[in-house]
Amino acid sequence: MGILGSKKAATDTAPSPAPAGLSIIAIGLTVRGDLDSNGTVKVEGTVEGHVSTRAQALVAKGGAVHGDVDAREAIIGGTVAGSIRAQERVEIQNGAVVAGDITTRRILVAEGASLNGQVRMGEEALQERPAGNRNDNARPGAPAAATPIPSRPSVPIARVAVPPRQPIP
Repeated sequence: MGILGSKKAATDTAPSPAPAGLSIIAIGLTVRGDLDSNGTVKVEGTVEGHVSTRAQALVAKGGAVHGDVDAREAIIGGTVAGSIRAQERVEIQNGAVVAGDITTRRILVAEGASLNGQVRMGEEALQERPAGNRNDNARPGAPAAATPIPSRPSVPIARVAVPPRQPIP
């Protein structure tokens, strides 16, 4: 037996999980593809794909995500063109633009923010899972939600609320 113990003892113990860290997509950096993290993800540049984290998703002012965001908490200061699903809360800051649906327990939308999409809140909304969701962590054999959120593309469809004015002759 050595100073650190026997080889058998070292192989019998499971490795400890790596501590959750901070991942930064810096200004001027574009990531094409999905991100999955256990720690905080801060987007100062551009992500063309989905961002999934078990901690915080931060989209800084000037940052952009062209895809869905799935996190425990989402704080948006830049642009998100996709759905946001946060287990705890979503904060949309002044000057931020969100074009997509939001599902969360709590939400804060600051004056000057732009939100175009449906908002679903509360425990029942969080229990529903979209059909075909790529991050479905439900237990095998668990019953499906009674009324699932319809699956649709992340890009919203614009509708004209007021017809344009006719030119004056």
